Amino acid sequence: MSRIGKKVIAVPAGVSVKFEDGIVTVKGGKGELTRKVVGNIDVKNEGAEVHVVALDEAKETNALHGLYRALIADMVKGVSEGFEKRLEVKGVGWKAQMQGNKLVLNVGFSHPVEFEQPAGIKLECASPTEIVVTGIDKVLVGQVAADLRAVRTPEPYHGYGIRYKGEHVEHKEGKTSGKGKK
Repeated sequence: MSRIGKKVIAVPAGVSVKFEDGIVTVKGGKGELTRKVVGNIDVKNEGAEVHVVALDEAKETNALHGLYRALIADMVKGVSEGFEKRLEVKGVGWKAQMQGNKLVLNVGFSHPVEFEQPAGIKLECASPTEIVVTGIDKVLVGQVAADLRAVRTPEPYHGYGIRYKGEHVEHKEGKTSGKGKK
């Protein structure tokens, strides 16, 4: 039996969890999320708690038990609190700014890079060098943040690039001339 799957999911006030026909629906103050549940997994809603139950002892069911418990817990947290990722833009003259529904990045290319704001995600520029990605779907927030980081990944010699806030980039030593060595 999965250790994570056995944990109970606490449902805060204002959030409802419904399981019908293999689909979990979570509604809250920030929105609504749905997810299809496959395998021999049952979701029981008991007042302010949700239990994810494995219906057999198969190895695959045991793995799915913990997975769906974690996914449903993230859905509950997303519709009640939401998720946020912060990114930093590091580089001389590099900046980010919002223009309507697009994030425009000036990150050392000969042209500005325009990033369209996806549905369900809110992009903000807290400062010219800080980007904030918020939303209710944890997976989508993480994917959009990773896509933004991939526009210009941090390079190890000077540290230029787009990185997660607080991310440590290991610096490498540059090449030496080699003069005087035999």
